[in-house]
Amino acid sequence: MVKWTASEIPSQKDRLAVVTGTGGLGFEDALALARAGGEVIIAGRNPQKGAEAVDRIRSDIPSAKLRFERLDLASLRSVEDFAGRMMQRHERLDILINNAGVMVPPARQETEDGFELQFGTNYLGHFALTAHLLPLLQKGRDARVVTLSSVAARNGHIDFADLQSAKTYNPNKAYAQSKIACLIFARELQRRSDLGRWGIASIGSHPGVSRTDLLHNAPGRLSAVGLARSLLWFLFQPAAQGALPTLYAATALQAQPGGYYGPDRLNETRGFPAMAKVPPQALDQAVAERLWQLSEQLTGVTMSRPA
Repeated sequence: MVKWTASEIPSQKDRLAVVTGTGGLGFEDALALARAGGEVIIAGRNPQKGAEAVDRIRSDIPSAKLRFERLDLASLRSVEDFAGRMMQRHERLDILINNAGVMVPPARQETEDGFELQFGTNYLGHFALTAHLLPLLQKGRDARVVTLSSVAARNGHIDFADLQSAKTYNPNKAYAQSKIACLIFARELQRRSDLGRWGIASIGSHPGVSRTDLLHNAPGRLSAVGLARSLLWFLFQPAAQGALPTLYAATALQAQPGGYYGPDRLNETRGFPAMAKVPPQALDQAVAERLWQLSEQLTGVTMSRPA
C-alpha cells in the first residue's frame, strides 16, 4: 500500500459523520473530515472540551459544518438520548467513527449501568450507539462504521467467566479485553451486514502508539505510563499520524469492508495505513456470536437479525 495521507481523502461534501471523542484522535478525525467538506458531529461527554474542539476546527476552517453533541458512552441512557436526537434531526448517517475511550484507570471503576468502566465505555457504549443509529446508517450513502481497536488487542482475551473484571481487576488486561471486543464487534457487524443486506461497511482500525491524552487522563500524569507519555513523547507518533488508519477506513475507496487497518512500520506502532494483523481470538466465530448475544443482553439493544 502506498503512503496514504489525509490529503487523499475524497470529497465528503453532503456526507454526515459522527465522531466520538473530543480530543486526540477524535479531534484529528473531525478536522480531516471537515476539511474534506463533510458535516461532522463531535460527540463527547464534556461540553467545554467539545466547544473548544469546534472552535479550533472553525478557526482553521471557517466554513466547516460541525457541532458538538453531548454523549456519555458510560451511560446507556445518554447513548439512547443522543441517538434519539440524531433520529429527529437527520434522515441518514454516512460515517460513524467509534473512537472515544478510557485507558487503564488504576482502580476498578464502573459505568452508570454497573459495567467495568473500560469494557462498558470502550466497547458496550459503542455497541449500543451503533445499534441505535443502525436505521440512519442503513439509509446512508456508502455508509461506514469504523471501530477503533488497539495494539493492546494482541494481548486481549474475552474472559466470559469474569467479563466485568469483578473477581480480579488488572487495568491492562481489562483495557486489552475491551479493545479486542471492539475488533470482534467490527468484524461481526460486517458479517451480519452482509447476511442481512444492511448495506453498511464495518471496518476496524488502530492508531499504533500515538500522542494522545488517554495515558494522562486515566492512570494520571504521575503514573509510570503517564510519565512515559510525557518524558518519552518522541516515541509516540503525532495524533494526526495515528488517525490515518481510521480516516483511511472511513473514506478511502480502497478500504475493504470487514478489514482491519493500522500503521505499517515497527510492528504496527507507527507509519502509514496498512492491513493490520488480526489476533487469533478475533477470528473465532463462536466467540464473536457469544459476545454479540451477551452485548445485546447487557445493553438491552438488539440489532436486526441477519436474514
